[in-house]
Amino acid sequence: MKVHRDFSSYFNIKNPVVTVGTFDGVHLGHQKIISRLKKIAKSVNGETVLLTFHPHPRKVLFNDNNIKLIHTLNEKIEVLKANGLDHLVIYPFTETFSKFSAQKYIEELLVKKLNTHTLVIGYDHHFGNDRKGNITLLEKLKGKYNYKLEEISAHEIDEIKVSSTKIRNAINNGDVHLVPDFCGYHFEFTGMVIKGQGIGQKLNYPTANLHIENENKIIPNNGVYAVKCKLLNGVAKGVMNIGKRPTLGNNNNLSIEIHIFNFNKDIYGEELKVTVIQKIREEQKFENMSTLKNQIAIDCKSAHQILHKID
Repeated sequence: MKVHRDFSSYFNIKNPVVTVGTFDGVHLGHQKIISRLKKIAKSVNGETVLLTFHPHPRKVLFNDNNIKLIHTLNEKIEVLKANGLDHLVIYPFTETFSKFSAQKYIEELLVKKLNTHTLVIGYDHHFGNDRKGNITLLEKLKGKYNYKLEEISAHEIDEIKVSSTKIRNAINNGDVHLVPDFCGYHFEFTGMVIKGQGIGQKLNYPTANLHIENENKIIPNNGVYAVKCKLLNGVAKGVMNIGKRPTLGNNNNLSIEIHIFNFNKDIYGEELKVTVIQKIREEQKFENMSTLKNQIAIDCKSAHQILHKID
């Protein structure tokens, strides 16, 4: 898959079969659209193209800094690559661009820039200033601008009862076990291993403390989770705690720490990719460190059982 961050590298694309969207999460509905693109591209001897936007339009239109995304841009690129797209065009979503009329959007972007042969779009897709552009306008102008239009019907989209918002809600609520039902894969995030206070080491349950650099990345709500970790060219199992560690005193800083089973190497400064499988319990405050240690042992046993089932 070729990634185009502007149009300087976008040329000699054969019969571009195009769709448009943010595609956050690349869920089963998105995957169905990509499958349709690939099928049409094969029939017209063309290449598949996804036009996506960065930053997320809501950040620009509504100054919404609270929106958290299922995928960082780099994660989305990797998942789309795995789905077999030919081209990904990342277009900067700016206030100026948001004021394009619907017809200018079609003419400047879909026709002149992308040279669209066939546009594949959902029945409820809206675009342009005040979201006035829709499937009706695209149908009306396809003869003038010489592109073909393929509509994904309401029935086809509603058949897959999934949306990026629904996935974000599941992650926010700790229902990470539902993500594979929506996406076909588990929720993941990547963090840098940083030094902590060494409390886990004293309890004989050393932890990797993670710093998430991208503040727009969604993180599951507070609690204890069974996880898998990709590190040092291998995969390990573990148990993760997200929260404010109430047993250790008043602390308003969120911490993410993972006890990796049967692992004692120094990985400070390493990137750790975490696959979150299932929530075990809510975060809670314990009477003392001994009680906390006993609970960690129980959590580890629970995580082993959960992870054994998916092996």
